[in-house]
Amino acid sequence: MSEKKEKLQKTEQEWRQQLDPEQYRICREKGTERAFTGEYYNNHDKGIYRCICCGEPLFLSDQKYDSGSGWPSFWSAAADGVIDEHRDISHGMIRTEITCSNCDSHLGHVFPDGPKPTGLRYCVNSASLDFDKGDS
Repeated sequence: MSEKKEKLQKTEQEWRQQLDPEQYRICREKGTERAFTGEYYNNHDKGIYRCICCGEPLFLSDQKYDSGSGWPSFWSAAADGVIDEHRDISHGMIRTEITCSNCDSHLGHVFPDGPKPTGLRYCVNSASLDFDKGDS
């Protein structure tokens, strides 16, 4: 049986030193960037999308598609267990928030309106990602 990896933990001061103000607002305060403004919403390069906070591989470019939403959208995570899901009832809506399982960074939300084979749409803030260009 494999052991569960300990979550990366930092103080709020350490996160503020590592992240720029927009990244901190989104990743640590559960913010959202404006649609069609993020660095990766229209990125078509091959590579791996990693958590901006801890570097964990979260999504592969082969799983990315244009949802028309204005945010990077993926039909699956890079591997099982890299994304945690949480019920989100903020802003008068019921949604499923997604976070990095390694450091609890807020990524965005997952919706059941994506393409096959999963039918899921992981709608992710570009500011929560770091793109590692290369083979995915």
